[in-house]
Amino acid sequence: MDAARGASPRSLDELIGVLGPAIDLLTTPRLLLEPLTVEHAEEMVSVLDDPRLHAHIGGEPLTLEELRARYRHLVAGPAPFHQEAWLNWIVRRRRDHRPVGTVQATITPGPRAAVAWVVGMPYQGFGFATEAARAVIGWLRAHHITDVHACIHPGNAPSQAVARKLGLRPTRERAGEEVVWRLPPPGDPDRAG
Repeated sequence: MDAARGASPRSLDELIGVLGPAIDLLTTPRLLLEPLTVEHAEEMVSVLDDPRLHAHIGGEPLTLEELRARYRHLVAGPAPFHQEAWLNWIVRRRRDHRPVGTVQATITPGPRAAVAWVVGMPYQGFGFATEAARAVIGWLRAHHITDVHACIHPGNAPSQAVARKLGLRPTRERAGEEVVWRLPPPGDPDRAG
């Protein structure tokens, strides 16, 4: 059976064929997840400007021009020989359309997905990261991507809490300094959400 009839895609090219040229707008009870555009940099620069956001990921807040360049690169996507697809969303509150963060999924052959989230400091502690990442994981599952993981710095307790709420579990695997957290496979009694 092929991807069009509901089986898991066997290659990244097949997966991209299933996903189409653009990712979907996702909604949750409190959030809108808009596919990233370069224009989002204007309003996201102030959401991402707190140095505390970089404590576990390195770097420092980007200027508007640097953020535009980064978004331009993300929107363009990787070169085909990289064998991956980048899916990025801006997270907005539905009640006032204020941007609160970003969420992303990097798809690789398997298919597998690495998910990540960033929520601006004033918007942390309200469950936005969990709600947005849960929506993305649901979208991935709907597209037959069930091998999902996140790479989280061992000192990043808030992201670890989000991962636990999503049903991801820490593994012994490492990606640099980060711990790989995995969603248990379908049918596993420990799988949440």
